[in-house]
Amino acid sequence: MRRRIFIAINLPEEIKKKLEECEAKWPDLPVRWTKKENLHITLIFLGYVLDEELLEICKITREAALRNEPFLINLTKILYGPPKKMPPRMVWAEGEKLKEFAALRDDLEKSLTASEQVNFSPEERAFSPHITLGRIKAWEFRQIEPEERPTVKEEISLSFEVNSIEVMESQLKRGGPEYMILESCPLKT
Repeated sequence: MRRRIFIAINLPEEIKKKLEECEAKWPDLPVRWTKKENLHITLIFLGYVLDEELLEICKITREAALRNEPFLINLTKILYGPPKKMPPRMVWAEGEKLKEFAALRDDLEKSLTASEQVNFSPEERAFSPHITLGRIKAWEFRQIEPEERPTVKEEISLSFEVNSIEVMESQLKRGGPEYMILESCPLKT
């Protein structure tokens, strides 16, 4: 069986609640908002993998987590994303680029690439830590005159400590994706 898998940092409940409250600031924006329980930061997207690969992915994720120490993430702004993309595809909360975050992601990428049991190729594009708050409905967005489009650019300061990373499964459903934690991997203590 194939499953749609990614490795993520889940958010504390109070951070999810504060991010969910942001929806009310842009009531006229044509966007499908992310369910509060689905808010996360994707570290690595693996796509569809076989059950045998999934076992190896969990093992690699556990080992990488134990090589990396907990760190603090600060979310700094809410804006359209990705940058310079018009029309934008998302509204997202952007996090500071941290060396600890980059080291954890690099560790995962190198370990997954080196594995003979996992079919993985790292993404070529530059990575920016972010949380997708909502997906823009492109057709409706284009119907709004450019000068009448809502401005989405707000400074925020939300911090939380990352103590674990999770291997997640995404099940695409009619009402939007549902995410399940398959394994939670604590960082080095």
